[in-house]
Amino acid sequence: MNQETNSKKNASQSARRLMLPAIVFGLLVSQAALAGGNGDAAVGGGLGGVLGNVVGGQVGGSTGAAIGAGVGGAAGGAIAAPKRSRTEAAIGGGLGAAGGSVVGNSLGGSTGSAIGAGLGGAAGGAVGNNLGSDSGHSHSGGGHKHSKKHHNKNH
Repeated sequence: MNQETNSKKNASQSARRLMLPAIVFGLLVSQAALAGGNGDAAVGGGLGGVLGNVVGGQVGGSTGAAIGAGVGGAAGGAIAAPKRSRTEAAIGGGLGAAGGSVVGNSLGGSTGSAIGAGLGGAAGGAVGNNLGSDSGHSHSGGGHKHSKKHHNKNH
């Protein structure tokens, strides 16, 4: 029983040690998205993905890490995106972070999972934001509707 307690304590300490490097790495890599003008949603999706991944991994292992990354990436992308493209940034950040977490976990364990969640959340948030703000043609229901009625002024 003492060995099991030590094992859990060591896993918790290693997860805490990995959190800061994963966040820093996610921020560094998300700088590529800043060049495209999608910086806020990318940083939000990346940070949310990393933090959600670490917290979810503490609570529910690799499955919890993927779920946490998805929720965190979606929240971070939506909060950081401009009003006109929040839905797209949330979807992109959530899907990117969750997918990155799963792929990263298979390649590099919990560290790879956190890094993958950060990268996926940043990329997904940037792509979603870009899709939502392309020429004002958002299909998320937030765009302006144009009336096709012709008003005849010569009655």
